[in-house]
Amino acid sequence: MIKHIKRDRQLLLLFIPCILFYVLFRYGPLYGLVIAFKDYSVFAGVWGSDWVGLKHFAKFFSNSDFWILFRNTLLLGFYTLVFGFPFPILLAILLNEVRKQWFKKTVQTLSYLPAFLSVVIICSMIIDFLSPVNGLFNQLLSSIGFEKTYFLIDPGWFRPIYVISEIWGTVGYEAIIYLAAIAGINPTLYEAARVDGARRMQMIRHITIPGLLPTLLVMFILKTGSMIRIGYEKVLLLYNPMTYDVADVFSTYVYRKGLIESNYSYAAAVGMFEALVAMVMLLGANALAKRIGGNGLW
Repeated sequence: MIKHIKRDRQLLLLFIPCILFYVLFRYGPLYGLVIAFKDYSVFAGVWGSDWVGLKHFAKFFSNSDFWILFRNTLLLGFYTLVFGFPFPILLAILLNEVRKQWFKKTVQTLSYLPAFLSVVIICSMIIDFLSPVNGLFNQLLSSIGFEKTYFLIDPGWFRPIYVISEIWGTVGYEAIIYLAAIAGINPTLYEAARVDGARRMQMIRHITIPGLLPTLLVMFILKTGSMIRIGYEKVLLLYNPMTYDVADVFSTYVYRKGLIESNYSYAAAVGMFEALVAMVMLLGANALAKRIGGNGLW
């Protein structure tokens, strides 16, 4: 073992910041989850606060907001997975088939450009584009004879806007993973297929897609595991009291209860429940992937 450490010491030194990050910001704060089972007081501290067991969980499950939050979180995550998962795969396959390198590089650069923008900028652009006064989409609607629509205060539009913006923001960045997987496919397979007279669609169907399958399964497991872990940032920036019934999710609820109302124990209980549901979904997705393709994350 010492021999391997000496041999790979430079790589291990590069890995130290990653280890420190997870120790300090992922594993270190786990002890604070105990406040979900306590009536946490800032003055008494984590260990000095009174133990109340499952009181906060029972309160959350009996709350009328529970099923609304569960439904909204599940639907937003499900729609994002169903409609967003195929787009990076399709983009990667299409880019792989492009023969003009300048066009391929231009499209790829433009497609992953949103990944370098902060969520605040993305949401600001969405609000500007959908503005009922001078927004781009409403101007287009007016020019073809339709009435202007107040997209962001219409509950029926919130989920499509969220899902489409997620696809737009992540499609190029995620396509890089699939392009890398396609690059790893043995090129002699394509050459042999051309000799046999295979068309492009046949090569995509019988070579590219089977070659992508291991990567697809891994990404599917990761996406399913994080399906219910919707970040509060974009929802918080896009929703308003008119769309609470369809937009409020676990993370925004935790933000309001924990940081705004200072109900830390209750918020911790909600966050722990969300994490447990995500873990169950991750385990289920891994088991499903093993049944379908024979491989999982573990």
